[in-house]
Amino acid sequence: MELLFVIIAVLAVLGVYLSWTAGRLDRRHARIDAARAVLDAEYLRRSGAVLELASSGLMDPATSVILADAASRARTAGDDERDQAESDLTAVLTAVMDDPDDVSELRADADAATALDELAMACQRAAHARRFHNELVRGAVRLRRKALVRWLRLAGYAPMPETVELDDRVPKGLDATRE
Repeated sequence: MELLFVIIAVLAVLGVYLSWTAGRLDRRHARIDAARAVLDAEYLRRSGAVLELASSGLMDPATSVILADAASRARTAGDDERDQAESDLTAVLTAVMDDPDDVSELRADADAATALDELAMACQRAAHARRFHNELVRGAVRLRRKALVRWLRLAGYAPMPETVELDDRVPKGLDATRE
């Protein structure tokens, strides 16, 4: 009779643990979805700030066209091409605004200074959102790799989350303007 109570207690503890782990995994997936939505919003904000700067008339026409084109491609890219388009936008921003001296000339105009501050903030927020998203993904992947989670399929049919790997560094010229 004692053995039966021990078995029931062990099964109850195991059931509670498995239920808790499944709930934790489900909450982690929901947080990843929310973090991805925030990341997409931050990338839209960044491309919007680039488009605003490009259309302001404060930069030379060739630079404005290049910035506007890269920002437009980043905004209209499909899910499969989004990471590459965002990396391309970062490359264009870096090429245009990596030199703090060039950016400081633009800052002489009050409108340009405001636009540059908004762009710098948007770039930093996008980089932080990507790091936060990737940290959540790494935590979920660690949890999903546990033996009991795999054997009992506690993740259900949810796809394995993936990190977002792209170049989103803040150009040195923009980073210097924030100091």
